This record gives sequence, C-alpha cells and structure tokens, in this order.
Amino acid sequence: MNHDKYDDSYILDILHSVKTIALTGASPNPARPSNGVMGYLLSRGYTVIPVNPGQAGKAIHGQTVNARLSDVPVAVDMVDVFRASQYLSEVVDEALAMQPRPKVIWAQLGVRDDAAAERAEAGGIKVVMNRCPAIEYPRLLG
Repeated sequence: MNHDKYDDSYILDILHSVKTIALTGASPNPARPSNGVMGYLLSRGYTVIPVNPGQAGKAIHGQTVNARLSDVPVAVDMVDVFRASQYLSEVVDEALAMQPRPKVIWAQLGVRDDAAAERAEAGGIKVVMNRCPAIEYPRLLG
C-alpha cells in the first residue's frame, strides 16, 4: 500500500470498525499529545488501554496502564503508536505476536517505517502512518 496518501474511505472504515485501542507510549502528563489523544478517543466512545512500561500499574484517564502489548488482558482492534519511528518495527513485532492480532496499527504524526508497515500488512494488519485519529475523526465524522 502507498502510505503517502490514504483514501478517506480507508480511514473511515477504520474509525467505524475499531472499538478497542491499545495506545503505546501513553503518558500521564496532560501536556503530552498521547494524553490528549487518549482522552479524545475515550470521549468518542472507544475503549483505550494505555501501554507504557514506565507507568505500568498506574492509571491514565482512569485506565490501568500495561507494560507491553502482550500484557493487555483483552483483544484489541487497533494499536495506536506514540513512539518514535525507530520503534515502530518493534511495535509491529509485538502486534504480530498478539492473539488475536489487531486489525490496525496506527502510527501517529511523524511516525513512519515502510518496512515495518509492509510486515504488518503481510500479517493481515491494516496500517496508517503519520496521521492522528484525533484529527481524522473530526475531519471525517464531524
């Protein structure tokens, strides 16, 4: 897939089909983008499970933080990645090991690794990179 541009229908399908999101790189700091996006997604009715080894066991927006994706106790539809591009490959590996696998890996603004995306897609996972669901949701759904 060409990750330079996404059809609105591709993004809409993801936003409509996803219910549970694991948010990697979640931060308790309200000034951090991951914190604001998590709050926004929760306010739109998504279940959001924060993942951050440095915050494991604590709560962000009332949700218990898990150390890694493999610790998330429920199936997730999407992994939202608030990690630098150099870590996207590692997140993809973790997502590919999940059972069941997530349907989507969404890498936030500035996060892109085409080789990691290709591996995820070969494993049946849709990929969005360099986009933010908290921007795409209001743009496409009001």
